[in-house]
Amino acid sequence: MTEKQQPSDAPQYEVEIPSREAMLELIKSRTKPVSYTEILSHFSLQDERQHIGVKRRLRAMERDGQLVYTKADAYGLPERMQLIKGRLIGHRDGFGFVRPDDGEADIFIPHHQMYSVLHGDRVLVKVAGKDNKGRPEGRIVRVIEPRETEIVGRYFIDQGLAIVVPDDSRIGQDILIPEGENAGARHGQMVVVTLTNRPNRRTSPIGKVTEVLGEHMAPGMEIEVAMREHEIPHEWPEAIAAEMAKVQETVPKEAYQDRIDLREVPLITIDGEDSRDFDDAVFCEPDGNGWRLLVAIADVSYYVRPNSALDQEAINRGNSVYFPNNVIPMLPEKLSNGLCSLNPQVDRLCMVAEMTISAQGKLQSSDFYPAVMNSHARLTYTKVAAMLDGEPELRQQYQHVLTAVENLHGLYRVLNKARQLRHAIEFETQETRFIFNAQRKIETIEPVQRNVAHKIIEECMIMANVAAARWIESDPEIGALFRIHEPPSDEKLEGFRAFLAELGLNLGGGERPSPADYDALSEQIQERPDKELIETMMLRSMQQAVYSPDNVGHFGLALEAYAHFTSPIRRYPDLILHRAIKALLKKKNGASPATAGAWSYPDDDLEQLGMQTSMTERRADDATRQVDEWLKCEFMQDHVGANFEGVVSSVTPFGLFVRINDFHIDGLVHISHLDNDYYHFDETRRMLVGENSRVVYRLGDSVQVTVRSVNLDERKIDLGLITAHSPTGKRRGGANKKQSQSAKQMPDKKRGKGKKPHAKRKSSANKQRKSKHKS
Repeated sequence: MTEKQQPSDAPQYEVEIPSREAMLELIKSRTKPVSYTEILSHFSLQDERQHIGVKRRLRAMERDGQLVYTKADAYGLPERMQLIKGRLIGHRDGFGFVRPDDGEADIFIPHHQMYSVLHGDRVLVKVAGKDNKGRPEGRIVRVIEPRETEIVGRYFIDQGLAIVVPDDSRIGQDILIPEGENAGARHGQMVVVTLTNRPNRRTSPIGKVTEVLGEHMAPGMEIEVAMREHEIPHEWPEAIAAEMAKVQETVPKEAYQDRIDLREVPLITIDGEDSRDFDDAVFCEPDGNGWRLLVAIADVSYYVRPNSALDQEAINRGNSVYFPNNVIPMLPEKLSNGLCSLNPQVDRLCMVAEMTISAQGKLQSSDFYPAVMNSHARLTYTKVAAMLDGEPELRQQYQHVLTAVENLHGLYRVLNKARQLRHAIEFETQETRFIFNAQRKIETIEPVQRNVAHKIIEECMIMANVAAARWIESDPEIGALFRIHEPPSDEKLEGFRAFLAELGLNLGGGERPSPADYDALSEQIQERPDKELIETMMLRSMQQAVYSPDNVGHFGLALEAYAHFTSPIRRYPDLILHRAIKALLKKKNGASPATAGAWSYPDDDLEQLGMQTSMTERRADDATRQVDEWLKCEFMQDHVGANFEGVVSSVTPFGLFVRINDFHIDGLVHISHLDNDYYHFDETRRMLVGENSRVVYRLGDSVQVTVRSVNLDERKIDLGLITAHSPTGKRRGGANKKQSQSAKQMPDKKRGKGKKPHAKRKSSANKQRKSKHKS
C-alpha cells in the first residue's frame, strides 16, 4: 500500500512513500531494529522529497507509539522491547500508575519517575520489576501523547513568583506563570491555565492563564471547576445558534402529517417538583384481563437530524449533566425545555410505545409509532402519592385524570410482582439533596424520599425500554445501542465469595450465579444487623452497565433485552434508538413525513457511539461526584469539632471511612489516629485488626466520631473515633482516649460560629430526575 492508497484523513505528500503498514511489516520481518538508511534502501527511495516524507512518517509513528527510536539510531517495535502503551494516572501522594491500553493490570510508577510527566499523558512504559506490595513497577520510556487539556487551579504569588496550584491533586507539579501571562488574576483566585512548556526533571511546567474563573469560595465555583477538569462541553458552538434560529417556537404544521392523533387521550407527566424538562408521558387503561399502557416520549429525532451541527454537539456531550442547582443540557433549552418538553396543554410531537401487558405483568405485544399529543396534566411524585393515599383536594383538582392515575397504580402492582418473580436485583440506596440558602450556601442536606409514584414511573419506563429492545432486535439489518449489564467477573466473584464465607453465608449458582441467586442471598440477610455491609459488598461485586450494539442482556434487572428509549432529551443512546425505530417503520411502511429523522447506523458507527456514550456517562458521574464532595466539605467546615453518630462505610489499609448518619457524608478516620495499637488490614474480610489487642473494626460498625478538620482543596473530611460498636451492639475497644475525653466536653452537632439563618431554597437539580431511568 502506497501513500496514494492511504485513507483520506492521512497526510498527503507530493511523491509516493511507503505506508505505515509497509514500514511496520519491514521492521517486523527483521530480527533487530531497523535504521533510517536501511528503510530508504529497502524501498529504493532516491528522491530527496521521499526522504523528507519518510522522516515525517517515522516521527508520526514514533509519536503514536507504533515505533520506538533507540539509542542505536534505529526503529524498533515497542512490544518486542517489552514496552507497554497506556494512560498515566497520577496520585495525590506523588506516585502514579499506567493503565495499559490492552486492559492488563495497572503498572506502578514511583515518585521520581513522575517529575517529567503529567496525569493524563499517554506513555510508553517498561516494566522493571515489582514494588514492595508485589505490583508491577515500571519506568517511563517516552510520552507518546501529552495531555492537551487545560488545567484548572488556584493562582498564588509567593515571594514575587506567580504559580498556579492545580485543583486536580493527581497533577503533582505547580505551574509557573511568567510576568504578563496572568490575564489579570489576583492572589487566591481560581484560573484556567494552558501549558507553554512541559515539565522535565529539572524545571516545573510553565503556562499562561487563559481564563479567570473568580474567587475560590464563590457560589457555583465547584461546578465551574468540575466542568473544566472533566472536559464537559458547556458552551454552544456558533453553528448551533444558526441552526436553532431556524427552529420555530411551536410545532410546525407539516409535522402533524401522518401522525397518530393522541391529543384526546389523557396522557400525563409525573416528575419532580423542580423538573423543567418533561420527556415522558403515560396513560393506562384495563384491557380484558390485562392492561394497555402508552408511554409517549418527546420526538427529539424530528428536530435533531443526523450529521447536523446540533447532532455532532449532542454526540460530544453524550448526556445532560445534573449538578445541584445547575444543569448542563445535551440539547439547547429551546428544545430541552421547549419543543421537546411535554409541557401541559400544548401540542407536542412524540414517539409512542403502545403495549399490551398480561394480568401477570408479562409484555404480550407492542407497537411503536409517531404521534402528536397534548399533556392533560403536569403531576409530581408527591401529588400522585397523595392522590393515591386519598387526599381529597388533589383528587378533586385532578379528577379529569384520576382514573388514569389509579389505573397506573393497578398496573404497577402487577409489574412489581413480575419483577420480584424474575428476581431483579434491588438495593435500597439512600440519595440526598442539598438545601441552599439565598446566598447559595448549603443550609442542610436531606435524604431523598422515594414514594409509590417514583416506582410507578420506573416500572412503566422499564417496560417501554424492554419493548423497544425487542422491537429493534426483530430486524437484524437495523441496529441500535442496548443497555447491557454483564454478570460479575470471576475476580470480583472470588473476592465476594471469600467475604461471604467469613460470615457463614454462601452465594449459589457456582461459577455463574444468576440474579435469582443474588436475590436469594438478599432474602437471607434482611434481618441481619450487618445487612448494609453485605449489600455494599454485593453491589461492589457487580459490573458497570454500559452501552453496546451487541445485546448480552441486563443482569441486574434480570432481562434478556434492554435499551434506553425514554429520555432522548438528555441521553444520546435514546436518540439513536428513536432513529432506528423510525428506520424500521420506514422499511415496513414506506417513507412519510412522520418518519423524518429516521437513520440506520452502520455497525462500526454504533461501536464507536457505544464507547463514546459510556464514556460521557462516566464523565458526568465523576464530575457530579466531585461537586458533591466539594459541597459536602464546604458544609462540614461549619461543623469542625462537632460529634456525630455514623456507620463504617468502607475499610481500607489506611483507615476507616465513616458515613455520618445525619447528612450521609463520608469522612476518614485515618489509621494513624487509631493510636492505641498497630492495626493491619485484612483484605478478605475487609477489616482492620489490632496486632496486640485483636480489636477489630469492620464495615457496618456503629461509631461516634468527632470532626477533626476539613480540607476543601483536597476534599477531605478528617474524623476522630470516639466509640465503636459492632452491628450486634458489642462495644469495640481502642478508641482514642484524648478524643473520648474531649467529646465529653463538647456538645453534639456544634454549629459554626457566627452562622446566621437565611431563607431556604431547594436545589433545582432534582436527583430523582437524574436517576429515574439510570438502570
